[in-house]
Amino acid sequence: MAIPPVTSPAIANLEKLLGTPRDGALLRYSLGNEWLKSGDPAAAVAQLREAVARDPGYSAAWKLLGRALADSGDEAQALEAWRQGIAAAQAKGDKQAEKEMTVFARRIERKLSP
Repeated sequence: MAIPPVTSPAIANLEKLLGTPRDGALLRYSLGNEWLKSGDPAAAVAQLREAVARDPGYSAAWKLLGRALADSGDEAQALEAWRQGIAAAQAKGDKQAEKEMTVFARRIERKLSP
């Protein structure tokens, strides 16, 4: 018999809100963050992709999506997420997020270039 994955109380509480009027980009971001903290980057990626689909200008969600993708070993997709996040941060004047994602993107670019 397979052992079900252990979820934190925070994840359980957030998942209760899925499909309710409170289900939006912030909820999906929060859920993705909790999944990442619990060591499940794949589950985090799914929620964070939903967060940026619901709010393409949510630079913090793009930043965390890039991290979750990098943690799951998909550096090319992480780079793409950070590039989209940089554009979103520039559009809303979020200089700090833009700087952070630029640093992350450069690291991946150096790693991926031959």
